[in-house]
Amino acid sequence: MRVTPTFSDSLIRVRGTVQGVGFRPFVHRIASRLGLQGWVRNDPEGVLIRAAGDTGRIGQLIASLRNEAPPASRVAAIECAAPGRREHPAEAHFAIIESVEPGGPASAAIPADLALCPECRRELLDPTDRRHRYPFTNCTQCGPRYSLIERLPYDRPRTTMRVFHMCPDCEREYSDPTDRRFHAEPNACPSCGPQVALCNGDGNFIAFGDDAIPAAATALRAGRIGAVKGVGGFHLMCDATNEVAVAGLRRRKHREEKPLAVMFADLRSLREHAHVSAGAEALLNSPAAPVVLVPRRASSRLAMSIAPGNPWIGALLPYSPLHVLLMRDADRPLVATSANLSEEPICTDNDEALERLAAIADFHLVHNRDIARPVDDSVVRETAGGHPILLRRARGFAPAPLRLPAKLPGVLLCVGGQMKNTVAIASGDQVVVSPHIGDSGNAATEEVFERTIATLSGLYGAKPALIAHDKHPDYESTRYAQRTGLPMIGVQHHLAHVLACLLENEHPADGVLGISWDGTGYGEDGTVWGGEFILLQNQQATRFARLRPFRLPGGDAAARDARRVALSLTSGVEGFEAVATRLGFSDSDAGVLRAMLDRGLNSPFCSSGGRLFDGVSALLGLCASNAFEGQAPLVLEAAATRANPSRRALPFNVVPADSPGATLEVDWRPAVRELLSAHREPDELAAEFHRGLANAMTYVALKSGVGTVALTGGCFQNAFLHELTVTSLRRVGLKVLVHRQLSPNDNSIAAGQALGALWGLTDVRLSS
Repeated sequence: MRVTPTFSDSLIRVRGTVQGVGFRPFVHRIASRLGLQGWVRNDPEGVLIRAAGDTGRIGQLIASLRNEAPPASRVAAIECAAPGRREHPAEAHFAIIESVEPGGPASAAIPADLALCPECRRELLDPTDRRHRYPFTNCTQCGPRYSLIERLPYDRPRTTMRVFHMCPDCEREYSDPTDRRFHAEPNACPSCGPQVALCNGDGNFIAFGDDAIPAAATALRAGRIGAVKGVGGFHLMCDATNEVAVAGLRRRKHREEKPLAVMFADLRSLREHAHVSAGAEALLNSPAAPVVLVPRRASSRLAMSIAPGNPWIGALLPYSPLHVLLMRDADRPLVATSANLSEEPICTDNDEALERLAAIADFHLVHNRDIARPVDDSVVRETAGGHPILLRRARGFAPAPLRLPAKLPGVLLCVGGQMKNTVAIASGDQVVVSPHIGDSGNAATEEVFERTIATLSGLYGAKPALIAHDKHPDYESTRYAQRTGLPMIGVQHHLAHVLACLLENEHPADGVLGISWDGTGYGEDGTVWGGEFILLQNQQATRFARLRPFRLPGGDAAARDARRVALSLTSGVEGFEAVATRLGFSDSDAGVLRAMLDRGLNSPFCSSGGRLFDGVSALLGLCASNAFEGQAPLVLEAAATRANPSRRALPFNVVPADSPGATLEVDWRPAVRELLSAHREPDELAAEFHRGLANAMTYVALKSGVGTVALTGGCFQNAFLHELTVTSLRRVGLKVLVHRQLSPNDNSIAAGQALGALWGLTDVRLSS
């Protein structure tokens, strides 16, 4: 018996990261292959499809949307409905039609910038191809996106590419449904697209087009320092094997010890200098192409000043065609660090770079494709178990949205914290977190902070009605919130960390213990927190446990001078004077610090896990001060990874809190006493310190009575601690939530603020 096909006419809404990733061409190919009529277009909510034809074939189209979508896309939801009378009619042949301008707030995901794909790389290096050595080659699966979008929906006239008019060959590719550049919005070639040029430090042009990149490579091989304009901003680059050049870059950039990222031409080159795991290789070759921390080989020829005293190399592969060409011509690893003075935002504009980098760069390799907004490189590291930890969420990852568990009644602006700041716009059932902005406290960063807020608000056509902020009254982000005059809602810092972890794991605020350990955060009692165990039950948060408080002599000075924390940890232990001498304090300085600690003069209490790591690093003689944030803990972790495998752990007692504010506290004093009396190598003691903390965290988790633990905060950037704690918690049968789409550090605070505002969960109750 012959079955008569049934005819349907369906409107299919696709939400997620579906603009700027070749989704419309993909839909066009599938629908045309299935013989469907209709159209596909971008609009403020994502991609909208009208499909008319056999019902079964429409079902096949929907299945393909889920299972065969382009690699760079992320389908969050597919919704079907009957077309309304006012909807554009179905075309006789399936077509891509003109996008719809926003009539109100937009919700389409802004695509992230994507690394050069293999097909474009092959063309770039093929002498017979018309795009041979063209530094702006791209297609629907690679190239700039967020960095050049000016407004949604994502179409060429709404990007900085609008000033480049496609030549007939490019127009033919752009209009051909069988071509991989079909509706590739940044499409260009040497005849019609952006061009590169080289100028000296004074801004005088000395080479153009095909001559510019080889000339820049020659200068780099000669030991010069260059400012190179990439996708989301400028890099400062120099020969990574030349100690004089690297030391000169550090001196000019005022970056004394913080590690510098290094770009390698390919994996073969990288493996000459570092050990590269399968996981690290996958990350380096991914569309995000982040900086990945990999262990340095002892035989590496890289300059030692790349990362002084650090066993890891921050490695990245060339992710744009310009970088591919420069690396091939230079024929050596190159430092590729953000083009700025220390702690300032990266440069994006040619004239701005010439002015701001005048005292740093010997030459500038520039181009005339404008960067709409700065996007720094993302940074990732792996644990021993292969779990990636996102240290900085920027190019390649941001601003992919996260789904909220319910819809907000209006538009919410979240302004994050103070360090490693990001901002977020939340509306409907999603929150969009910006790429990494940086540390607040200077005019340049504040300008980028406010510009990023304007950018996200403008892109989404969203006017905030409420601002979520950190409870610290002196944060620049809090002051900004106050200046707007909008209604404000403060979310406690460590609770925001926990909520960010719950958000990306889609977990309710019930039956979970958040272990939120970081450097510092403003506590509900007005003291400095940072070693917190926050119990979430029935949509309420309680400070169940904490790290035993200790004093910070000199306040913020102790965050820089780890020896001060070390003295504080030993102030109740016999032999204080001997410890002070060993740490390099004079008798008079030791006496002053002892008096400050005894009397509480300019020595606030804190429960900070990050400061505990500082003090232990100094006590073991590993790192006396933080030349950059987190240096002492990083050195302590490096020592622990060098130690021989062992089960020995320093003792951390979990006891009833001896002052109000928490039920339990982790007492570090027994561990410090053993550190001072043990006659074992610093590396062994560093590893034992980490194991002791993991054991104590597990004990507290069991005492809390819940079945799920969320690990968050800057201390869990430490891969050694992360792996030990996850393993220990799982060994006793607990479910562990960790960050995968967000960073455990303050990059995620804005995301947590959004969930806190949605749930009305903003305060941490103090247990007595």
